[in-house]
Amino acid sequence: MSEETLPGTVQPPRPPSVPPPPPEFRVDVGNNQNSKIIVAAGSVTMTSKPQLPVTDIPQTDLDAVRQAWVEVSVRDERVLTASEAIGRLTGGGPRLAVVAGPPGYGKRAAGIKALWEVSQAEERSRGQALRLQEIVPDWERPGSPDIAVLPDEPGTCYLLDVAAEIGSWQKPGYVAEQLVSYSEELKFSGSFLVVIADEHGWPETVSGTVANVVARATARPSAHRVARAHLEYVHRRPDRIRWLNAASADAGSAGEAAHLLSDSSRPADAARLATTLSSADDSPEGLKKALSSFQEWCADVKDVFTKTEDKPDDRALLISSLFLNGKDALTVQDGARTLLGESPETNVRTILTGPDLTARLTAMGAEVNGRTVSLDHKSGYARAVLLHLWQQRADIHPHLLRWLDTITAPKEPGADRLAAIGDLLVELAVAENDIRVVKQIHAWIDNGDNSPGHRKLIARVLTVAAEADTLGAEVRALLLDSAQDESEAVATVVALVCQGEFAQHYPRQALVRLRHILDRPNPDEAVRTAQEALRDIAARDGQLSRVWSTVIKWATEKKHLAGHRAFLSLLDPRVDPYVLQVMLAAAEQKKDIREALVDGWNAALADTRVAADCRQLLTAWAEMRKTADVPTELMTEIINQVVLEHLYATPVSALIFGEPGVADGEAVIDLRKDLRLPPALSSLLSTHERASVES
Repeated sequence: MSEETLPGTVQPPRPPSVPPPPPEFRVDVGNNQNSKIIVAAGSVTMTSKPQLPVTDIPQTDLDAVRQAWVEVSVRDERVLTASEAIGRLTGGGPRLAVVAGPPGYGKRAAGIKALWEVSQAEERSRGQALRLQEIVPDWERPGSPDIAVLPDEPGTCYLLDVAAEIGSWQKPGYVAEQLVSYSEELKFSGSFLVVIADEHGWPETVSGTVANVVARATARPSAHRVARAHLEYVHRRPDRIRWLNAASADAGSAGEAAHLLSDSSRPADAARLATTLSSADDSPEGLKKALSSFQEWCADVKDVFTKTEDKPDDRALLISSLFLNGKDALTVQDGARTLLGESPETNVRTILTGPDLTARLTAMGAEVNGRTVSLDHKSGYARAVLLHLWQQRADIHPHLLRWLDTITAPKEPGADRLAAIGDLLVELAVAENDIRVVKQIHAWIDNGDNSPGHRKLIARVLTVAAEADTLGAEVRALLLDSAQDESEAVATVVALVCQGEFAQHYPRQALVRLRHILDRPNPDEAVRTAQEALRDIAARDGQLSRVWSTVIKWATEKKHLAGHRAFLSLLDPRVDPYVLQVMLAAAEQKKDIREALVDGWNAALADTRVAADCRQLLTAWAEMRKTADVPTELMTEIINQVVLEHLYATPVSALIFGEPGVADGEAVIDLRKDLRLPPALSSLLSTHERASVES
């Protein structure tokens, strides 16, 4: 599936501790004094489609399937999901197994187990294990996955989880057939693929081949067995298995944690319980705290809400404590009154009646040290209260969100807690799969605080939500709509999201959103931030080829303003010469790269909206020629071709003849001398230069 790529491209000087790359990945930028060896962070090609990003499967997941695998159900029957997946992978058909079934049946673990066993079998037979990697489903159009961009490296076991998105595929039958065809090709590279699907999304009725790759999860492993195995073999705490022992004639009473798992418990819950027990203090109090934490404080929260059925002011005090955690008690009390829509009490008799404020807060589960109210001593308690409130008091939703608007406004008590409040709301949104909560966070972008810090906080919270397993797809769609929003602040925040971890995991989707921002009519802060984000993505390991192929298509095929801005921004050495050095080194080796650079310039110069940017970049290139960090002759040749195509375009005429009132530097004058202009124009330029000197 992959096409020939250019091995020689660039990396500007990085810290000396980085080991040198293999010789075949070096490009000598010659014909320059003090020339340097510039190494590519990734191949640059004009033909291949950039593949989807991959990540290593976490070691903790591998440890679980290697050391603590459980394939026995609560009925002591064998759970066949993993073994069936292995059979699909090695049965002589496509190198594909689709693990399908409802959530909570250990599908991901079964998929990893199957890949692990296949890898080990390859090591036994061929002497080398296969790599285990997870594909990030960073489709440009999530509803229409392009199977051509799936990776196909030799000797790799791939995991692709599409359970959250397969229901939105517009042509599931077509995509499934393409996946089968792709996996048939994996035979030639010695690789395998496991796809994780939901219960009904995989279109088995399309054909027998599509149906035959399915390994259906129909039973889940015993949660009790999973928890015990993880404690003993993953966490190395076999002494704590006693907390999980069931009641029996031999063991006597049941272990303190045994009741937390039932026949319907998910394997993931069992693994989480084992992790919680492994890190608990081995004391009655430590165990009690660990159990409450695992239960997400359900008993405590239920008890608090039961005791306050006729005390809305106390419940409001608890809610205020969640979001104003760390504030003084009076501020928390004021927040509670604002939530209730009440003014401070003026009746002295009422003021002196009832328990003290500290006692009320303590009864709600808070700690009060001096004047400060805190819930930090109960990790996860705030989330548990919020989840209970969201589930049991649905009518409070709009009132709570409006109240949060009020307390997080500039100069209000929650303004400096926006990050923590945002994190808490994202936890709620993910747990409840509720996009309304994320939209509320999104609404804070334009709440009157235009500071860079405020926007970065919102961007960080939206990034977390965009990468959530189930909710993420809706949040990514929200970001796509927001990238086209007229609001400068909203578009700027989306650009910030695309500059962070989101771009690491979803680079293709980040580029789509940046294109919309770069198409804004005016070069405002959103556009500048998008340009920074684009350069940042291009400078990351292995991402330049993806960015370059995308940008050059925008610029030369689509004629987008975004493409012209992106092209000029990427090749601007004033911010960072990295991309320019890469592309010129690549252009020395590949004719199509050189032609693409010229085509990009021609397209940008034809767009009068970026004339000033073109002029500035031509000058910057002239300055760069003097640094000896680029192939001077090639750079001059590219500029020469561009000049001959656009002699009368304002940026080119300014380069050749200058502009009134602008004193060109030595680098620009030297470039003029090296350009191979038509004789008549060259003579005119010499006359112009002499006149300039004489004046």
